[in-house]
Amino acid sequence: MNHSDSSDNAHTTGTTGTTGSHAVPTGNTYDKYATTNPVEQRMMRGFFGALDRFLDRSAAEPPARILEIGVGEGIVTSRMIERFPDASVTGLDLPDHDLVAEWRQRDLRCVFGDATTLPFADDTFDLVVAVEVFEHLPDTHAALGELARVCSGHLLASVPFEPIWRIGNMARGRYVRDLGNTPGHVNHWTNRGFRRLVTSRFDVVDAANPMPWTMLLARPRR
Repeated sequence: MNHSDSSDNAHTTGTTGTTGSHAVPTGNTYDKYATTNPVEQRMMRGFFGALDRFLDRSAAEPPARILEIGVGEGIVTSRMIERFPDASVTGLDLPDHDLVAEWRQRDLRCVFGDATTLPFADDTFDLVVAVEVFEHLPDTHAALGELARVCSGHLLASVPFEPIWRIGNMARGRYVRDLGNTPGHVNHWTNRGFRRLVTSRFDVVDAANPMPWTMLLARPRR
């Protein structure tokens, strides 16, 4: 789910899964985590700085149960396991058997599934993470409702800020035919638009804009 150029991935698998009748990329078309480009390296430092700050804020009491939606190859998942070694961390992504080897290599506990029909009971997780997911989902409201259902503590979610993201792609000569649109991005979020979506089911407690992303920390509204 959180795949392609703005994804939580480290390799270039480029395969697809499905949600309903829609194909969703389940591989990374560009490895931004291993980039040697100094501008991109600076961007990633900003992203992970905001992510770590939100993880710390969500952990007044360290989370015991964490779910990551759109786990990809598990870069962020592994980071959370290092940060919360006593937590039970579960990852979920669309069916893609190329990912299984990555999960095994990182010793991750992950399952195949769909964000709109999560196979977990209500209030199962203290922390739910959806990093670079909502730009890929055809039914964002159904997925957000499921995240609210299984979340008893915090949601940490991010999306690319598309106006800047697409300009950046064009400047680097990527996806020029599609005016900079990254493959698999079916939603194109502004800061305000993503906040509007999240606040339909959650109360936002913190926000950050590490360029070119929007990142929100929120609690489910009961």
